[in-house]
Amino acid sequence: MSVQTVVARYNHGAAFPDELRSWQAALRRQFPIIVANPGLAYLDSAATAQKPQPVLDAAWAYLNSENANASRGSYTWGNRTTERIERARMRVRAFLDDPDPSRSGVHFVSGATEGLRTVARDWLTGYLRDGDEIIIPYADHSANMLPWLEAVQLLDRQGIRVIVHEMPYDSAQEYDVARLARLVTDRTRFIATTQVHHVYGGDMNVHRLRRVAGPGVVICVDAAQSAGHLPISVRDLDADFVVFSGHKAMALPGTGVVWAANRQGPVFTPGGWAGTPNTSGIVSLAAALDWLDAAGTTRIARWTVALGARLTDGLRRLPSYEVLGCQDSLPAASAVQQRHGIITFRHHRIGSNDLGFVLADAGFLVRADDHCQGERGERTTSVRVSLHVYNTAEEIDRLLSLLAELDTQA
Repeated sequence: MSVQTVVARYNHGAAFPDELRSWQAALRRQFPIIVANPGLAYLDSAATAQKPQPVLDAAWAYLNSENANASRGSYTWGNRTTERIERARMRVRAFLDDPDPSRSGVHFVSGATEGLRTVARDWLTGYLRDGDEIIIPYADHSANMLPWLEAVQLLDRQGIRVIVHEMPYDSAQEYDVARLARLVTDRTRFIATTQVHHVYGGDMNVHRLRRVAGPGVVICVDAAQSAGHLPISVRDLDADFVVFSGHKAMALPGTGVVWAANRQGPVFTPGGWAGTPNTSGIVSLAAALDWLDAAGTTRIARWTVALGARLTDGLRRLPSYEVLGCQDSLPAASAVQQRHGIITFRHHRIGSNDLGFVLADAGFLVRADDHCQGERGERTTSVRVSLHVYNTAEEIDRLLSLLAELDTQA
């Protein structure tokens, strides 16, 4: 199939949300790094998102006007910083649709990896007893596998034996609820989950798990790839922990969140001495959540899903490419759940790392490696395109045109 034929056909699937184009264009103009680099297409938002001007302004204004340590001094700047952090906690609760903010806890950490490890070491190790069982996802991000195994090893050294079960997946790389139901016993205490998969891009439908887990099982949700990309309601998820990174939700690097429902087991409190919080990062996070709510995470989800469908619809027409994850959802007009702005693929003859360099030379900034997947995940490297609201349909079309050209040449 010629390049021209592919380019002519790959966006003839489901209708693109053209009514959102002016909304998206206005938002795109708020990202200085995007505006300053019109020849580049930043397609690595699953690693870190770019920052809109209001977030940068909020952090800069704080550092220039009242930068101080929190909960340390009695002077105005220190008190205002303390108040900012407490307001940021309430902002997180509102962003997550917290049904019981008087009981829940919001704790700021350096990112999702530290947050998950903190839950594992500082809470789970004190909650589990000999003979208890946990279920963890071996094909999700390593950060949502290794901390739980580390906690089990720590308990084993104390003579406490915990049985670990592997989260089952179906052929579409989503959680297999029917098989999960058969794993749950009266000794199941904890299930680790991911809301949006960082390689396959699918919504893992975590809200379905409570029905099979029952009310007494603690559910922890890794929301690193969903926070800032789609609406999150801990009320609907019925989760006990939600963890996400600020830098993937348009805040500055070095901040993240552990939200704890505090309805089962001991109240979650990170261990050790807290030390100085990342005050400017927390200020930026509150500003980012304000920005995302104003932009509308429902509309952001519509836009990024549509861009992803445009890309998968084109890739499925190119015989040299394999798109990872659910194959039934590749057509743009598919009724099957489509990817949330994360599309991962391979070329059958060009190595993924080489393909990543080729794309970078052409101005497409993607990620090409093994994507930190757990031990049951993909073992062969691949190229991941991850999108956000600043990406455009024209960028996807240009990318597909280049991929189609490579398809004919390789």
